[in-house]
Amino acid sequence: MSINIIIADDDALIREALKIIFDMDDRFNVVWLASDGQEAYNICLKEEIDVALLDVSMPILNGVDATAKIVSETSTKVLILTTFDEDDYVKNAFLNGASGYLLKNNPPEQIKNAVLSVHGGNAVVQDVVMEKIKNPSNRSKKDVKLKNLTLREKEVVQLIAKGQTNKEIADNLFISEGTVKNTVSSILSKLSLKHRTQIAIYYLED
Repeated sequence: MSINIIIADDDALIREALKIIFDMDDRFNVVWLASDGQEAYNICLKEEIDVALLDVSMPILNGVDATAKIVSETSTKVLILTTFDEDDYVKNAFLNGASGYLLKNNPPEQIKNAVLSVHGGNAVVQDVVMEKIKNPSNRSKKDVKLKNLTLREKEVVQLIAKGQTNKEIADNLFISEGTVKNTVSSILSKLSLKHRTQIAIYYLED
């Protein structure tokens, strides 16, 4: 069964180019092309959209704000696809519930793989984007914030922050994927977070 996607970008050329890329692969079904975040949000309310590809800079409702509305009111997962990698855009997109943040200069296959990964429940954070939220000298502060987690939960947090999938975490810790999922749920509850990707941001942000 193909993945239903919506592409939202205020550049018509970009929208059409992305549509061509996805239309050539029967794993995807482009349901709609939107020119702004409000239109993307409206379509996600009406249609069964699996993944929304949103640009950041769009009129009426930008991609970051549209992410918050889409994630909180629908089951659609959001992948930010943009040319902007400013710190505030990156952090706010993830804090608003985005499952991934990718730059447009990536090859088509990488963009398609990112959609597949997000649809599968994984986080997608490009290396250059991850550098925007890393602060390796701030470990002690994070240890204090994470003190209420068990040792196993802390291990899982660290592996999520490295971008590992549930399967990879399970393999590394020699536990089942079901145990990983339950652990992630517990972490979200203890840290008052809503989405898996927010765990990575919480752990890595300044």
